[in-house]
Amino acid sequence: MIPYGRQSIDEQDVAAVTAVLKSDFLTQGPQVPKFEKAVADYVGAAHGIAVNSATSALHIACMALGLGAGDRLWTVPITFVASSNVGLYCGASVDFVDIDAQTLTMCPKALEAKLSAAASSGSLPKVLVPVHLTGRSCDMIRISALAREYGVHIIEDASHAIGATYDGSPVGDCRYSDITVFSFHPVKIITTAEGGLATTQDAALASAMELARSHGVTRDPALMTGPSEGGWYYQQVAMGYNYRMTDLQAALGVAQMERLDALVARRRDLAQWYHTALANLPLTLPTFESDATSAWHLYVVGLNDPSQRRNKADLFDRLRARGIGVNLHYIPVHLQPYYRTLGFNPGDFPISEAYYEAALTLPLHPGLSQDDLNTVVRVLSEELAD
Repeated sequence: MIPYGRQSIDEQDVAAVTAVLKSDFLTQGPQVPKFEKAVADYVGAAHGIAVNSATSALHIACMALGLGAGDRLWTVPITFVASSNVGLYCGASVDFVDIDAQTLTMCPKALEAKLSAAASSGSLPKVLVPVHLTGRSCDMIRISALAREYGVHIIEDASHAIGATYDGSPVGDCRYSDITVFSFHPVKIITTAEGGLATTQDAALASAMELARSHGVTRDPALMTGPSEGGWYYQQVAMGYNYRMTDLQAALGVAQMERLDALVARRRDLAQWYHTALANLPLTLPTFESDATSAWHLYVVGLNDPSQRRNKADLFDRLRARGIGVNLHYIPVHLQPYYRTLGFNPGDFPISEAYYEAALTLPLHPGLSQDDLNTVVRVLSEELAD
């Protein structure tokens, strides 16, 4: 099977993890802050807070922004469920903004209309979570302008987008947001096995996230409610969780960061190859943007033929049976059974639902050989012709 995504591990990565295994610290050692600095420096952020998953990073970002009961979080339907679930974790309610049919990311026009209506009804969100789908940044200039106008905080869900750029700068510098979140799951651009990281320019937000990732416990006298009782002393000063990243994971991340640019360049070359090779098939292909560079986490095509869209499950199964590990990113969150119990229904977000009916994710990762690529295109062409 040619998988849709796969980690890229070399001997330098193995050596980095082995060195930690032989060291004094497997967790809460020097590799975590080293990894945090590597990512923050790369994107141009003042602070990086590493955690055990991007979901955890989204959660502590919401906590740092004070999201709670009675508040609202808005995101898009085309994302993994974590982007909206974190709002529910905080006791907030969740709603969605439909995507743009071309970019597949949050539609600024839809957002503007929804914010205007929410302002009139007194139901504005506290937090907005735009999702940089497939590695491509949202239109953050327009989205951030609207958020400022209506007093809404922004968390960029850049789980797909480390190594991407927007408006001349790396995604993650938080020029257009309060906090940005990255994922390091094995199928992502770089990996820490499991892991996530939040970047911010705001020292107070960084401090709040650091507390939240480790039980709300501190040994810093400046954060305590009274004097320390001794060298052993700590205080829980806030509610928090055990969301810490280990030194094993962080060491792998440090090593992977040294290859980030090369990995993204390889993904971009693969995407360009697909773009040429698939040009004559009945598919809608992703676009190459002029004002930004995608990290190309995913290569998602759309089926143009209505009959193929209706029979997509059969096409999916046939491709997999022939060794092509296609996938689908994502099922609209509002159509999930749990979210249906919250009052969402088919037809609520028609652009997202139309995308889902047509979408198919093709294999894209640095380990693909030319033979793999040729096989994907040949098999896909044959199956679409049936």
